[in-house]
Amino acid sequence: MLKVSLILLVLSAAAVLADFDPFLDIPFKPVKDIERIESHGYPSESHYVETEDGYVLNMFRIPHSPKLKNEKKERPVVFIMHGLFSCSDCFLLNGPDNALAYNYVDAGYDVWLGNARGNLYSRKNTKMSINHPYFWRFSWHEIGHYDLPAMIDYVLATTGQEKLHYVGHSQGCTTFFVMGSTRPEYNKKIKTAHMLAPPIFMGNVTEGIILATAPYVGSPGLGAELLQNQVFLPLNQYIQRLLDTACSNQPIMLSYCKTLALMWGGDLGNLNATLLPQVAETHPAGISTNQGIHFIQSYVSNDFRRYDWGPKNNLAFYGTEVPPSYDITKIDANLYLYSGEADGSANVMDIARLPGLLPNMKELYTIPDPTFGHLDFIFANSVKEIINDKVIGISKDYDAKNKF
Repeated sequence: MLKVSLILLVLSAAAVLADFDPFLDIPFKPVKDIERIESHGYPSESHYVETEDGYVLNMFRIPHSPKLKNEKKERPVVFIMHGLFSCSDCFLLNGPDNALAYNYVDAGYDVWLGNARGNLYSRKNTKMSINHPYFWRFSWHEIGHYDLPAMIDYVLATTGQEKLHYVGHSQGCTTFFVMGSTRPEYNKKIKTAHMLAPPIFMGNVTEGIILATAPYVGSPGLGAELLQNQVFLPLNQYIQRLLDTACSNQPIMLSYCKTLALMWGGDLGNLNATLLPQVAETHPAGISTNQGIHFIQSYVSNDFRRYDWGPKNNLAFYGTEVPPSYDITKIDANLYLYSGEADGSANVMDIARLPGLLPNMKELYTIPDPTFGHLDFIFANSVKEIINDKVIGISKDYDAKNKF
């Protein structure tokens, strides 16, 4: 707990001191996904889509695999969405042999990687400047209600297909549940939906950062009011200097690197530590403070509901003093849930509440490894065999049965 608090204090000070250009004219040049993809010999594309409320989102596409010859021009589509503090890079960093995006494209899929508003790839708005006081006034509700539908519609329109497969990690699951419950018509556009470590109900969370901050920002009050509606952890030269040091493969610093770059405490567990210097190039990717506060509110309320602005503002926004809960019984897509016994953020007991509420849940799969944690779903040494092969296998079975 002390380690987490000290790291947060250092990072907050660095963010204040940094000479940060909000339009991403930052004093270092992270490797962009399109460069990362092409460096491995795969074709790549960069696409932009505007949401209903003006945010411009950058998506990356791997349309086909150089390993597959005589491949059909029309391929099934998969859309993959990152978690909190992250971006599309996380599904590429394990490299062509083990990263989910490459595994999917090598299996014959047209792969699209999403980026939520506010991260380093999606930091523009056509209706207001990033300096506008309301630019950062969003949580993961808006990402689920606006961003996911905009990206999914664009992908389907571009590919000419009616449905796609969806894979989300962490917040990428939370936002899918928001979309499926507030815009249930999108369930019909999903072939299969794979929720890797879904933080929906969070009453049994053990993650140190959440537990440490819950008394201060988990309920409406001065703490939340001081912190909400602003960027949290933008990439800048001071944070990068910390990360360069912490991720330099010195054993004593690697666990600090994990917490600095990915904002999760604890030991390295099953993580592929050799990836951490690359992770640090683009992580933490930046979020609105409201996203973090909203998750902490979920822990305090032990409910899956809208952002809590306090009784007076809730009345104005929702018509009730208490934020309305999401009706997840409206989510009737083919849903697959994946949990890890050592996951402090998406606890197995919280995930166990979901099956009885989901009308079309196909499987709840708990990883048969008691040490499997939250970040292992994308960065574990054995992630291909444990996660990727299973997810892709289910997708392929669906397409085979439905004669894609």
